[in-house]
Amino acid sequence: MQNPNREASGQGSVYIDRGVGAFFRRHGLVAFYALAFGLSWLAWLPYVLSQYGLGVVRIPFPEILGTGELAGQLGGILFGAYLGPLGAAFIVTALGEGRPGLRRWRGRLFRWGVGWRWYALALVGVPALIVAGTLVLPGAAAGLRLPSPELFLVYLPFFLLQVVTTGLAEEPGWRDFALVRHQRQHGPLLGTLILSVLWAGWHLPLFLTEWGAGIGGANLRTILLFFLLCITISIVITWVFNRTRESLPLAIVIHASNNTFASLLLVATFTTLDPSRDVLTGAVIGYGALAMVLALVTRGRLGYGDPYDDRPEEGVRGEPGGIPPGHVVAD
Repeated sequence: MQNPNREASGQGSVYIDRGVGAFFRRHGLVAFYALAFGLSWLAWLPYVLSQYGLGVVRIPFPEILGTGELAGQLGGILFGAYLGPLGAAFIVTALGEGRPGLRRWRGRLFRWGVGWRWYALALVGVPALIVAGTLVLPGAAAGLRLPSPELFLVYLPFFLLQVVTTGLAEEPGWRDFALVRHQRQHGPLLGTLILSVLWAGWHLPLFLTEWGAGIGGANLRTILLFFLLCITISIVITWVFNRTRESLPLAIVIHASNNTFASLLLVATFTTLDPSRDVLTGAVIGYGALAMVLALVTRGRLGYGDPYDDRPEEGVRGEPGGIPPGHVVAD
């Protein structure tokens, strides 16, 4: 019997790429974003409608690490965050590229072996960048204080919580899956800009909840600043990701370091700040300045170079678009 997935030709049988796996191979980014948005937004719907959001219904979320806003965010946001970008990246990679693709995806996730200077940049440089940007704001320097010792004691546990929640939930999708493909299809700078706008847009339903209220609420100014923050920090993350041979742990640490410092120490450091007005602004200034320098110095390459592995693993025709996986540091 003739295989229905093959057609005869003068050169013999030719394989016809069909089905869900074939669609994911050809349109991996489209499939990833559709799943990431759809799965997360559907899972977040109860939280958005709950007492922590629009107040339409009252939902008894598990009281994780206490009650109130933190319990609501961990109970209402975390499942959707994991289900969306992380789940979408796994599904599209598994069905589109199989085990070889999953090995490449997992390999970037556990690429810890980079120089200690990169971790210093993520752990110390990120807070310093936010502080520098905030100091530019009128009146910020007058309220500069050293945070209380108690806040420093809880900094590490809170940072680790951010790593295993926000970092691990989001970055295997945004950077490990999407950024790798965007850079190969659109180039490093344009690819990063596309990714960062979609990454910011993924958060939009959360602006209707206490999460959004904590950074300024669902108004045009706050949303615009948040989009700018995602764009500028994404350029920095892309540069670090490329310079460290696609080390996802560095992207996770930068993301967690940013969130931990901004939510725990920033307002305690600048006592005259208005949390709903100034927190995003200072971060945008700091990341924006560095992002412009990186874009100019690297001429938009952001550390991206030529493929370092031009031989796709057996059974896989390279990453989406027929472009082989991997690249070397260029800058």
